[in-house]
Amino acid sequence: MSDAVTTARLWLDVSLPVEERVELLLAEMTVEEKVGLFFHTMIMMGPDGELSEGVSSFGVSSTEEYVRGRHLSHFNLLGVAPSAEAIARWHNRLQELAATTRLGIPVTISTDPRHSFSENPGAAMMAGPFSQWPEPLGLAATRDAELVRAFGDIARREYTAVGIRVALHPQVDLATEPRWARALQTFGEDADLTSELGTAYVRGFQGERLGPDSVATMVKHFPGGGPQKDGEDPHFPYGREQVYPGGDFELHLKPFAAVFAAGASQVMPYYGMPVGTAYDEVGFGFNKSVLTGLLRERLGFDGIVCTDWGLVTDADIFGHTFPARAWGVEGLSRPERVKKILDAGADQLGGESCTDVLLELVQTGAVSEERLDVSARRLLREKFVLGLFENPFVDVEAAARIVGAPEFRAAGFAAQQASIAVLTNGNGPAGAPVLPFARGAKLYVEGIDAAVAGAYGEVVSTPAEADLAILRIAAPYEERGTAFENFFHAGSLDFASDTVAHVVEVSASVPTVVDVFLDRPAILAPVASAAAAVTGNWGASAEALLDVLSGAVPARGKLPFDVPRSMAAVEESRPDVPFDTADPLFRFGHGLEL
Repeated sequence: MSDAVTTARLWLDVSLPVEERVELLLAEMTVEEKVGLFFHTMIMMGPDGELSEGVSSFGVSSTEEYVRGRHLSHFNLLGVAPSAEAIARWHNRLQELAATTRLGIPVTISTDPRHSFSENPGAAMMAGPFSQWPEPLGLAATRDAELVRAFGDIARREYTAVGIRVALHPQVDLATEPRWARALQTFGEDADLTSELGTAYVRGFQGERLGPDSVATMVKHFPGGGPQKDGEDPHFPYGREQVYPGGDFELHLKPFAAVFAAGASQVMPYYGMPVGTAYDEVGFGFNKSVLTGLLRERLGFDGIVCTDWGLVTDADIFGHTFPARAWGVEGLSRPERVKKILDAGADQLGGESCTDVLLELVQTGAVSEERLDVSARRLLREKFVLGLFENPFVDVEAAARIVGAPEFRAAGFAAQQASIAVLTNGNGPAGAPVLPFARGAKLYVEGIDAAVAGAYGEVVSTPAEADLAILRIAAPYEERGTAFENFFHAGSLDFASDTVAHVVEVSASVPTVVDVFLDRPAILAPVASAAAAVTGNWGASAEALLDVLSGAVPARGKLPFDVPRSMAAVEESRPDVPFDTADPLFRFGHGLEL
């Protein structure tokens, strides 16, 4: 290696083609530096934008150790930040640290979704300083591809302002198993709608072509995570199997083909392992028949493949140990798992930082340096295309202006309004509609701040005093044994008997509107038979809801999935087949106008 060449850093010459710049940099890298590229792990920021010393509850090491000790340069930012300025300051400090390394390779920051109402450390984060929008199911409820593209463009501007350059989304799985815990971040169970909206989403984030103003999208979860046995999620051993009793494996590929055609630059395979298909019965991140045979060769994808998080190393999360999601290869050692992932065709290990394991595989000849170079080229190329070498830093003052700008918040609020679906409106006195309600009516509310409701009517303390009751509730789920599991709402879709009894009691006293947060398609029949009206939301503020209920804005939302009539129908349906529950209570696309 030539010190003169290293000092000159010829790969910084913007007049050279990207491919040549990649080769110049790759030629200067040590094996240790190449190995560092393969790990895309979690990172935290300090309270006000300082570099973190690590967080033991998520197995996160210190920033210094990651960047200078292990040569990592891809990080998934965890946690809700106090302000855009704090994220921007943290990002610049991290890039300053990266600039002190031997080759000065800039850091790439990624994130799970940050623009809606979720708080799940394994899936999504609250909006915090960012503009707030409906969840993807809510975007699907608008049926508006241009709105979805506009969301992607606004999110792109907010992300790039603070230095986030990879979106660990969209999620274009088809939510064909009603019990599945990850439906909320999908566009529902229809392949055509998911393809249309997924394409708009990618174009909003990336533009027509990936470049210095883009946020790269890591679409997930290839080849479609919806067909989970019994709806259980493969974050956990009891949810490891994906099954296809209806023979609909190919349908789940349709949205991926659409977003690949739109230019999606990265893809994440799911944890699950296919059972009873033509493919190997191992988790998709280990699955050569899927990643090389299907993704690379048949579909022609040549972008970055990053595994889902934690396939190699057991993890302690919130005080409980969870096994690595090495489904189908649980008996392999950590080095054997890493080798199998690379042999399958992946470029990065999500949520891992075990550089020592891969380095030993290279030193012993189990993984060749030539194999490292195949993935390193893809990973370095994207850093160059995103312009990180030319402009690694962000403007902190500009971040404060851009993130959560009034026009962005207004657009998000309008999307919330547009996503709300009115499912029934005819159980009032003598069957008369109760919506829209008259401004100034006496309102009894639950799940809504009285101060907010007071702008729409006179808030009273009991149903008996009211002209109308409005109750906000959430779709049910079964409690599991640990805090982390309970972030993933799974199990029965039946409401608890006391919830139904309360709706019945209030409805007997006053005409009642029940608004349900439908992160999964709950069994609404008992609620709908008692309430005067039922609405569904997928992330909407109380103000957005009350604007729709009062008629200030029209009701536009349409269901992004069927709502089953019973749990028996759910249990009898095939998890890979859309619209397969018998005699659903409400059909996909249902939504009344007000």
